[in-house]
Amino acid sequence: MPKTKQEKQIAVLVDTATGWGRRMVRGIIRYAHQRSHWHLWIEARGQDETLHLPPGWSGDGILARVATTKLARELQSARVPIVNVSSIQLGSVDLPRVTNDVVGSAELAVTHFVDRGLKHFGYCGPHRIAWVGLHCDTFVDSVQRSGSDCLVYRPKRGTGTGWEARRADMARWVQALPKPIGILTWANRIGRELIEVCRESGILVPEQVAVLAGDDDDLLCETCSPPLSGIQVDSEQIGYRAAEVLDRMIDGRKPPKGALRIPPLGIHARRSTEVLAIDQPDLALAVRFIRDHASEPITVADILQAVPMSRRELEREFQRVLSRSPAAEIRRVHLERAKALLVDTDRTIPEVADRAGFGSPEYLSQVFRREFGITPLKYRIQIRGG
Repeated sequence: MPKTKQEKQIAVLVDTATGWGRRMVRGIIRYAHQRSHWHLWIEARGQDETLHLPPGWSGDGILARVATTKLARELQSARVPIVNVSSIQLGSVDLPRVTNDVVGSAELAVTHFVDRGLKHFGYCGPHRIAWVGLHCDTFVDSVQRSGSDCLVYRPKRGTGTGWEARRADMARWVQALPKPIGILTWANRIGRELIEVCRESGILVPEQVAVLAGDDDDLLCETCSPPLSGIQVDSEQIGYRAAEVLDRMIDGRKPPKGALRIPPLGIHARRSTEVLAIDQPDLALAVRFIRDHASEPITVADILQAVPMSRRELEREFQRVLSRSPAAEIRRVHLERAKALLVDTDRTIPEVADRAGFGSPEYLSQVFRREFGITPLKYRIQIRGG
């Protein structure tokens, strides 16, 4: 369509088949609605499809997931400002980037597993893909900084790309792992496949293998058995901030130096990581008591009435195994409960506060602002997109 004098034509090259991509497009649209002179060009595409500009496209700026040098060169030939939303830093290409904080995601995953008492860690993904290798490396580094080792799935040479051969090879890897173990997967697609391989191999999820996906898609994560936990990448904010950077560049201003990394929102915990691997029976009982009473305003004194431990012993064991106090664990579990209610239900904020053991919506808001820098309502909107 012909463009008016003020209108800007913006090409968006992001897949629309995943929750990650759809949320990112939603963030771009939100910015575009605030800038009424923006017109977006976008096509429905899958994650594995190659995205291209339409022949003869003439516009003012590009927002794209640039994961290959070939695509970067193609887009640069348009001679317009470009902002890359991929986590991959291409050595020979210097494009402004707004992307997920993969280090933050990796550290979040390690903490999630450690909170469940797990001491063994693994990673599973198609390592031949560059951005998967980056995802894996950051998780391995985070695991090693925690004092443990990470066992990485690397397909046996000669396995090929066949579906049955790949699953058989993955099954052999899982069967040989120490258990219980927490495994991070590159995306929910791999997480779903890993859960199916475990089921076919007679391996219990999450009791023997806890599975966490590197992204979260409600439809795909809820439709496997057990439902799959996923890291909530804030791709809507990535899209919004990328559009903001592009707008600055179109106006002739310089982009930020270095990549702008957006931290993940948290983890949507589902049954695939609902495990408690603690070898001290009384401590396991204490942790289970806290989780069983996640909707109640319990205190450390309530725990001591339920387990045969002194307060000093309880504090010492919590620090030894979970590296935090019993009071901190109570707050963490209450917060996780509140996050789940905000995402999975339409309950009001006062109802969420009451059912997550916070007592008052004011205290709930105070905790959310301290932990995430936003209100509970804003958190709901960011995760659910409306």
